[in-house]
Amino acid sequence: MAKRYRELLDKTKEEIGKAIIGQDEIVNGLLRAILANGHVLIEGVPGIAKTLVIRTLAATTKCSFSRIQFTVDLLPSDITGITTYHQKNEQFSVIKGPIFNNYIIADEINRSPPKTQSALLEAMQEKQATIGKQTFKIREPFFVMANNNPIESSGVYPLPEAQIDRFLFKLYMNYPSEEESSRIIENNMTLKKFDEFKVKPVLTPQKIMEMQEYTKRIKHTDKIKDYIVKIAFATRDPQKYGIHSGRYIEWGVSPRGEIGLFIAAKADAVMNGQEFITPQNVKNVAYDVLRHRILLNYQGRAEKISTDYIISEILSKIPVP
Repeated sequence: MAKRYRELLDKTKEEIGKAIIGQDEIVNGLLRAILANGHVLIEGVPGIAKTLVIRTLAATTKCSFSRIQFTVDLLPSDITGITTYHQKNEQFSVIKGPIFNNYIIADEINRSPPKTQSALLEAMQEKQATIGKQTFKIREPFFVMANNNPIESSGVYPLPEAQIDRFLFKLYMNYPSEEESSRIIENNMTLKKFDEFKVKPVLTPQKIMEMQEYTKRIKHTDKIKDYIVKIAFATRDPQKYGIHSGRYIEWGVSPRGEIGLFIAAKADAVMNGQEFITPQNVKNVAYDVLRHRILLNYQGRAEKISTDYIISEILSKIPVP
């Protein structure tokens, strides 16, 4: 079963590669997040195919897709939907918003105030949305890929910590290489329609949910569990583990971060055709899971310390089982 799922995932990546040139780590991160039934926050400059990658992913998995452009005047009801009154038949009816799709891209999520950002919280955590006095289940699989623009600081709002913690991964989407850029010039959405990429579906919503259940059943040992716990505790009590960069940490990883590291390692095992977790699986996902859950103190922010730098030291000093 593990090998079969790996073959399907490899074929999915091949189909995505018809439209997306490069960005292999981003594609791997998105697939891991879907297997783990989590959500992704992507940081990257405009124009590097963030919208296209999720649209292509939806096409390869026969899932519905919607894009929400976050603006300062966006309302929570623009995301979840509204209740409207029909005077003709004197009845109320519900018009569901774009959140009721399989894949959601929340574009420039930090351009809206916290009240609007929080409209995603219930959907992301509970897989449901409330419109008026009614609560509706959201179709599964459900996956949110949010992105924020790291360039501008005016007219943007910081994401609430509670919402950031709801994202399983934070990924950095970087510029393509020179060779990839040369290929992109001739193969892009400006010159071609999406249908011209001829992306074929490989998975179905039912198959994805089947793979998500399989991911939960990936085996592990107590040593792996202890390894994950020690990594998390090294962010909370860095002195105990000799983490010198710990002096920059204000708050460490929450228990949700430990759970995220555990399920993400299982997803990475599935991606590699394994039936059990190894320490390398944990290392493969550690940066994506932890970088947005370590909060820096004033000194760390002033010195522009990267949380990736702290994670690197932790991984180098926690003994591998």
